Amino acid sequence: MAVENREWYLACYAPHGVPNSDHLKLRTVSLSLEPHSIPDGHVAIETLLLSIDPYLRTTFTGPHNLDGLYFPQFQLNEVIRGVGIGRVKVSKDSKYKEGDIVLVFGDLPFAEYSVISSTNIFSKIDAASDGISLPDYLSCLGVPGFAAWVSIEVIGKAKEGSNVFISAASGGVGMIAGQLAKLRGCRVIGTTGSDQKVKLMKEEFGYDDGFNYNKEADFDAALSKYFPDGIDVYVDNVGGKMLEAVLNHVNKHARIPLCGMISQYNKVWTERDGVRNLLNMVGKEVRMEGFMIGSHFNRFDDFAKEMKKYIKEGKVKAKHKINIGIESVLDSLNSLFTSSNVGKVIIQFNAQ
Repeated sequence: MAVENREWYLACYAPHGVPNSDHLKLRTVSLSLEPHSIPDGHVAIETLLLSIDPYLRTTFTGPHNLDGLYFPQFQLNEVIRGVGIGRVKVSKDSKYKEGDIVLVFGDLPFAEYSVISSTNIFSKIDAASDGISLPDYLSCLGVPGFAAWVSIEVIGKAKEGSNVFISAASGGVGMIAGQLAKLRGCRVIGTTGSDQKVKLMKEEFGYDDGFNYNKEADFDAALSKYFPDGIDVYVDNVGGKMLEAVLNHVNKHARIPLCGMISQYNKVWTERDGVRNLLNMVGKEVRMEGFMIGSHFNRFDDFAKEMKKYIKEGKVKAKHKINIGIESVLDSLNSLFTSSNVGKVIIQFNAQ
């Protein structure tokens, strides 16, 4: 059986700015799902859900990128790939059978159907017995949830009584990081881009308080107001001027996990905001550490065990922005870089 298969590919590099339809294009190709056409050790996947994550932006920059993240770049005419959930249609690996629901970390083509090596499958999902929804596997139990856990637990080492500040607090990482910090007995303040999202992070995600950065002309004054006793842990998702302001308010031995810098992703490095007050890190003996989640996969089982327990107990929840259909990929990606985005952006394919 052959299927008419739609897939997104990189047509032109996007060294700066928000990618558009000149850079990413949708095409239709024929793909055989006949067992004899599937190599040994491979499976044919029908995509159910795709995770839209900010890091994807940095994979379209080009071969000479200096963005600082050093993600491998997609080649021109190559199908883009990411994190997603699919259903096995044909298997040439005895560990998987037709109908299995699988999670693929980083190597699932943005296509309706694909043939991938079974080594790219991260795990099988039994959502019925787990009592956990499929979207939660891409949020709480996916890239955002793991990044939040590494930020709070591994690098931030947040403990009872810590003053924790989280930027992009209503985004995929921020909404979960705040809840994890609260579960550890911290005082948690967030910042986000609208009054509605401030209300959301307080009412749905349990933040103690927060502010709309678009209404604050002076970040230093805002941080003085919300952190009269200083900041112990800052989970940085935005970089730029907010990071600079935070360094004026850190306590001694504060920890700053650098999870992302979304405010800087669409700029070439020479146009990005510099940080002028790094000397505070010396005098306050601050630890600021960037990380990639792949370097912490040895802790993934610890994370998943803890997170599944929290989800089942209703102690951690996520808000999902689910867009329907493969054609929504470009708009979904670009929504991450606007103040309109709330929660985890996911694409649901019509097959589900």
